[in-house]
Amino acid sequence: MGTLGSLRGKAVATAATVGALALVAGCGGSDGSATGGGKKDGKVTITMGLYGVMGIKETGLLEQYEKENPEVDIKAEIAGDEQTYYTALQTRLAAGKGLKDIQGIEIGRAKEITDTQADKFADFGDVSGTDHFLPWKQSQISTGDGKVLGLGTDIGPMAVCYRKDYFEKAGLPTDREEVAKLWEGDWNKYLEVGRTFKKDFKGDGVAYMDAASGLFNAMIYGHPEQFYDEKGELIYDSNPVVKDAWSLAADAAEDGLTAKLRQFQPGWDPGLANGTFATAVCPAWMLSHISEKAGPANKGKWDVAKAPKGANWGGSFLGVVEQSPVKEEAKKLVAWLTAPEQQAHIFKEIGNIPSSRQALNSAEVKSAESEYFGGAPIGQIFGAAAQEIPDKQVLGRKDGTIKDTFSQGLTLIEQQGTARDKAWETTAERIEKAVG
Repeated sequence: MGTLGSLRGKAVATAATVGALALVAGCGGSDGSATGGGKKDGKVTITMGLYGVMGIKETGLLEQYEKENPEVDIKAEIAGDEQTYYTALQTRLAAGKGLKDIQGIEIGRAKEITDTQADKFADFGDVSGTDHFLPWKQSQISTGDGKVLGLGTDIGPMAVCYRKDYFEKAGLPTDREEVAKLWEGDWNKYLEVGRTFKKDFKGDGVAYMDAASGLFNAMIYGHPEQFYDEKGELIYDSNPVVKDAWSLAADAAEDGLTAKLRQFQPGWDPGLANGTFATAVCPAWMLSHISEKAGPANKGKWDVAKAPKGANWGGSFLGVVEQSPVKEEAKKLVAWLTAPEQQAHIFKEIGNIPSSRQALNSAEVKSAESEYFGGAPIGQIFGAAAQEIPDKQVLGRKDGTIKDTFSQGLTLIEQQGTARDKAWETTAERIEKAVG
């Protein structure tokens, strides 16, 4: 969720809304117990707290598990917004009440969980059959002393989604391989294509990209270190990776190449439906959201091309609360949901790329195509992109918060015309305040 680091599309609106309200209200078991699950009359009830579209409920896996295990009843609540979800989760962890047996954990929160909440989550180190994950994926949810606080769901290899019809109107290539060559190996080239698009596009009301923040995220997540170093020290203000990403994203904003529509914020979905931008940096998990919100009228107009450089943006884990009365049953369910077969199923249904090496190498994933995106071979595109993700990814305690703060800072440039230096200064002040 990657993310929907960590938000994901194709959610059932009613379920997401109900889930979000339940999280905000802090509902747990009806008896006010620590979790909502338990055992009664030979029946096991397992509760889950999820966010966005992780594919677990939406693709029918929970019903399949219940059918194969008739003594198990699964109750899943889904929050549409990961930030709302995580705020509620922190409150529940502190209070020790209202927790679900299984809780989703977004990659930007993983370090904070492993550093500050390790005693609240069960250890998966003793679970067999979990050696199929990408090694760097599981290291992100492991503590320094080797405790494994969850199992990986998806990852977020990057591509660029683009409107073929708009590229044609700007005199640009439309074939996905030719498009990828336009910006191969360099995000600066991606911006140069944008300047050409702005100059030559025949029409009004269409920007080259949705928002500068998407470009920023794509650039920083292609490197092992972003906001923290391996010692856990903040380096965002000195890391050239962050500085370069900020500079190029600010260029995009100041040059009028964006629609000023930050991803997953108000206005972005209507922008997809109304076709107000021609490109969006898109992790694999974003495809389902684009297809849903852009709608049937835009089917076949969108396509997917390889990104200038590999990166991982988003991804999630499933953890089990230590005090769950059905801890072992919940761990068994998590291991099944994250097994290669189930990860491949989720990818086939909604496009979330597996964190399982075995699933990534399966014929089902490799041969997958997207009908909505003009038959794009998404299995090949995102599978290859997954291989370019750095083996080491340094996570920090407040990664998610810092990323959101940078996005807000770039919005100051886009929407308010704030000078980039002033916007950086404001962003730095907000980060210092947020991380303490």
